[in-house]
Amino acid sequence: MLDKAKEFLDRSGVDGIVRIDVPGRGGGEDGMGPMRAEIEPAIPVLQSASLFGGMSGLEIVDAQQLTRDEAGVLAELVEAMDEEAVALVVVSSGAVPSGLAKLLKARGEVVTVRRMRERDSREWLADEVARRKMSVDRDAADALVQRFGTDIASMGQALDQLSEVGESITSDLVIDRFKNRPNEPTWLYTDAVTKGNVGEALRRLGDLLTHTHPLVLLGALESEVRRRAIALSAADMEEFRSQMGARANDRSIEFLWRNRSKMKDSSLRQAVDALVRADRILKSAPEPMHRVTMERLTVAMARWMAGR
Repeated sequence: MLDKAKEFLDRSGVDGIVRIDVPGRGGGEDGMGPMRAEIEPAIPVLQSASLFGGMSGLEIVDAQQLTRDEAGVLAELVEAMDEEAVALVVVSSGAVPSGLAKLLKARGEVVTVRRMRERDSREWLADEVARRKMSVDRDAADALVQRFGTDIASMGQALDQLSEVGESITSDLVIDRFKNRPNEPTWLYTDAVTKGNVGEALRRLGDLLTHTHPLVLLGALESEVRRRAIALSAADMEEFRSQMGARANDRSIEFLWRNRSKMKDSSLRQAVDALVRADRILKSAPEPMHRVTMERLTVAMARWMAGR
């Protein structure tokens, strides 16, 4: 999304860019009026007029976190802004408050950036390798996706480095040269655990522990156990969906309901006890114990959740 924003501002030929990073709701410092201090610099930019033909750039990032009052003030300013003086781009990963959203849609262009999946990054990698005329074997491609996930910008930089090697790229070369990726989504780990894929789960665990605190992963496992406990106690799928607060088109609910009997009552009790013990260890034992604890918990949870 930021790349698209930069492209727009570059095309607009702005003299300078003011970037506003909207704090999370409840965060930020109080301003003079309804806007938080971090957002106030947008006011003079939107109110500026074109005196000598120059144009200012304004980039508002994480606009989904604007409060209703902030969005209302911005909407008034956008309504009155001089489009010959200001190039405005609003970046959002969620719903922008409705009044401002309608105005932006009416006055500007909406560009949707689809969230990438690993399958998309594999396709991007194949095209990029072909474009660069590089020799990358299948195992090396798998290693690149494992290391960088959907972060294709970093993967592109990795290809820049690898292109200087001047030989066929192997998985060993990729693994030796690049560290574990920082943006791997947690659900890939929990998905491997719930499917009973121990090897995959342990590999994902190792990747995540490089950048993620083990308590975060413990919380993800607790959430999975909770979902299965609710599925076991619900009378039917609609009751389960209601208790989970899920949308009607949430297919994960149907999957959990169909597979609810895989996890036995005895396994559920064991899983809950194991989570409590692991929580106690992670909060009290020395750090060297954390990885061993999570590895043992991962193996056990994969067995229980897969009904083995």
